[in-house]
Amino acid sequence: MSELADEYRLEYFEEEGFERKECPSCGAHFWTRDHDRETCGEPPCEEYGFIENPGFDEEYSLTEMREVFLSYFEEHDHERIDPYPVAANRWRDDVLLTQASIYDFQPLVTSGETPPPANPLTVSQPCIRMQDIDNVGKTGRHTMAFEMMAHHAFNTREDIPEDKYAYHGEVYWKDRTVELCDGLLQELGADISEVTYIEDPWVGGGNAGPAIEVIYRGLEIATLVFMCMEQDPEGEYELKDGNRYSYMDTYIVDTGYGLERWTWMSQGTATVYEAIYPEMIDFLKDNAGLSYTDEETEIVSRAARLSGQLDIDDVDDVEAARGEIAAEIGVSVDQLRDLVEPLEDIYAIADHCRTLAYMLGDGIVPSNVGTGYLARMVLRRTKRLCDNAGVDAPLDELVDMQAERLEYENRDTIRDIVRTEVEKYRETLERGGRRVESLAEEYAERGEPIPTEELIELYDSHGIQPDMVAEIAEEAGADVDVPDDFYSLVAQRHDTPEGAEEVEEDEDERFSDLPETEKLYYDDQERTQFEAVVLDVFEREEGYDVVLDQTMFYPEGGGQPSDTGTLSTDDTTVEVEDVQIEDGVILHRTDDDPGKGELVNGQIDGSRRRQLMRHHTATHIVIHAARQVLGEHIRQAGAQKGVDSSRIDVRHYDRISRADVKEIESLANELVMDNTQVTQDWPDRHDAESEHGFDLYQGGIPPGEQIRLIQVADDIQACGGTHVARTGDIGSIKILNTERVQDGVERITFAAGEAAIESTQEKEDALYEAADVLDVSPEDVPETAERFFEEWKARGKEIEDLTEQLAAARAGGGGGGEEVDVGDRTAVVDRIDADMDELRATANALVGEGKIAVLGSGQSGAQFVVAVPDDSDVNAGEVVGELAGRVGGGGGGPPDFAQGGGPNVEDLDAALEDAPDVLRQIQDA
Repeated sequence: MSELADEYRLEYFEEEGFERKECPSCGAHFWTRDHDRETCGEPPCEEYGFIENPGFDEEYSLTEMREVFLSYFEEHDHERIDPYPVAANRWRDDVLLTQASIYDFQPLVTSGETPPPANPLTVSQPCIRMQDIDNVGKTGRHTMAFEMMAHHAFNTREDIPEDKYAYHGEVYWKDRTVELCDGLLQELGADISEVTYIEDPWVGGGNAGPAIEVIYRGLEIATLVFMCMEQDPEGEYELKDGNRYSYMDTYIVDTGYGLERWTWMSQGTATVYEAIYPEMIDFLKDNAGLSYTDEETEIVSRAARLSGQLDIDDVDDVEAARGEIAAEIGVSVDQLRDLVEPLEDIYAIADHCRTLAYMLGDGIVPSNVGTGYLARMVLRRTKRLCDNAGVDAPLDELVDMQAERLEYENRDTIRDIVRTEVEKYRETLERGGRRVESLAEEYAERGEPIPTEELIELYDSHGIQPDMVAEIAEEAGADVDVPDDFYSLVAQRHDTPEGAEEVEEDEDERFSDLPETEKLYYDDQERTQFEAVVLDVFEREEGYDVVLDQTMFYPEGGGQPSDTGTLSTDDTTVEVEDVQIEDGVILHRTDDDPGKGELVNGQIDGSRRRQLMRHHTATHIVIHAARQVLGEHIRQAGAQKGVDSSRIDVRHYDRISRADVKEIESLANELVMDNTQVTQDWPDRHDAESEHGFDLYQGGIPPGEQIRLIQVADDIQACGGTHVARTGDIGSIKILNTERVQDGVERITFAAGEAAIESTQEKEDALYEAADVLDVSPEDVPETAERFFEEWKARGKEIEDLTEQLAAARAGGGGGGEEVDVGDRTAVVDRIDADMDELRATANALVGEGKIAVLGSGQSGAQFVVAVPDDSDVNAGEVVGELAGRVGGGGGGPPDFAQGGGPNVEDLDAALEDAPDVLRQIQDA
């Protein structure tokens, strides 16, 4: 850290009379105007000093504070931009949720590949930080969902060529950033002599730089990050993560001002939650029947001032820290816990409901992966908290309270999703409870506590909350030690996209000196013939990679297979079997070498190209129709186009019904029959995002300042594939089937054009064949098949009844079984050469009469069924094991009913003769 000390010696600090000090409590270096100040001012070094003593002249709501901030920066030459969604994977593929305002501009803007939407700019960005989930409610200041008010400036060093990056020169840097922060505080009436600026170098995502935490009256209200370094093994500076860093060409002002904390500072309430969710907190407390005497209220208030000491990131044991707070205010830790824990649950419920409103409002669908998993985790934890706190209001109503406040328009869908998820959770708990009981008994027998990894797996696989595991485990005599950061540990398993951490393959240096291939397929997508020059040919293990100066061949990408065809010279013709693209260079994979430098005539398989174009445009139409039928939350989770059929996976919380399919298919074909023009455009990225939002990126996130948009009626998507000119060129669209590929993801398989006709004819052929077999007309097939099925079920039931009657007759003396005494019980030993169903039925009938049943059959090998009454001393599993061993096999089962056998039928009778002795031996044992 000391290596960056010079980065904090700002002219502004010197001009304003600041002094650099070291906190004797935590060792942090900080800057202050107050020369008598000793500590840095941040908990646990100091307690909150603004509770019941607001830090600003006026009290502000969230809405008012947001406007004050944005207006201030607009007045200081910043452009206000609209916030991005909380689902960051809508515009970038390396993270799931938006955790900071800088996420809006990574990686394209921060790398200099594209310009920012404005420079400098200001924004109030909704964020979700799953790693804070365990702190919510406890510290009084943490919220999982929050708005990061921010201002950003994007700079490059003076010696960098002007055209190297998408922006150039310096807008402002550290001194101006601190000055703007001071100015905002002064405008709000803060006593800036109480403000401390703590040095805390920032590292993350391969970048680093000096950073300043702004502390006022015990509360961190802003962080000023100056991103100017990148990871470099040979770098001059070693920072707190142990890696070395060097300076970058670009340097970026990245600030974060917590809207909720600034609002809290203005009100001075006991916790941040009363300041930002006052109506909901009152509602939840009333619903849970939570009330306090004046004395209890004073204890809670005094504890709130010290609650910053409960941050799980700063303390090893939260309960020990709570004990220290209890001692300081003069109450027992049990009394303090009884008073504050119900409130902590109430605070967490309000925060989690806001988090869910953001997630579901922005179209995240609960599932078992990615953002869907995180949404489900929050929802299930919220439901458990409601149960713990005695809140009986339906969860969908609670989430809707926050969705209404956030002004989401899809509130009906949000409530429907929550209701569906609550029911799924209830079913999961019923199944998972049995697993917990078994696990608790296992660890109780070992005398070991259930480990954290088992707790996480139980939550991951069955949704069982750790406190529920603890309850069940206590009954079984097993211990459970739930870590304070349990939910953060769970979230870590799922907080990055699948494959995001995979190491990228090394680039093929063979193509590094070649120019990008000119893409002719965007100029005229109907064209299938062209001429080009062979720039180079590379031999592969099987075949060749041919690089041309220009091509009409579409390379595989965006779920669309490549074109195929031929390349011809005067002397030879080679088959193009596959086409790929690498760093802008298109590789035509051929069966022979056409010759470097040759002029070639390229011929694309036109029939294949047209069918792929039909299917690609049909994909856009089908997802557009699905959104109209199923809801605006529908988003693409994957797609694969083909010649015979295509499929699209969509995120949806319920099964797609037959009625839904018919409606989607009808809407899709209406659009086909309208013969609407399919247009392509290449707008500026920021203009496109501003006009159409991030739903543009259904099929992936393209790079570059300009992006290609495909518009089909009202549907607009960023897309690099080939498309028909008008929707009528598709011919028709037929949905073949739907299926659930994973929880929260539905697959729609469909065919277009000629493939749609062929698939319809195949289904008709199957229907006519069935009609011929049943000797009825095609229209009568469903009714006839249903009648045959009902008759078949009735006959099966009749056979089952007769089997049970026969078994009862045998048990009642109608069989030739031997009856022997085993202790105070009668055992029936008999050979019945029948199937296992009949053996089981007979055994059950004998047990119903209070007898032990030992039955054998030689129908399919030597088989045994042993059944005993509940109060018998004989273990059926052990008996079967002994008998099955005598016929060359094995078996077993529970003590009351077991089955097994072996291949040696010739030994069956001898084994049954020994059965009485076996029974007595096992009983005596």
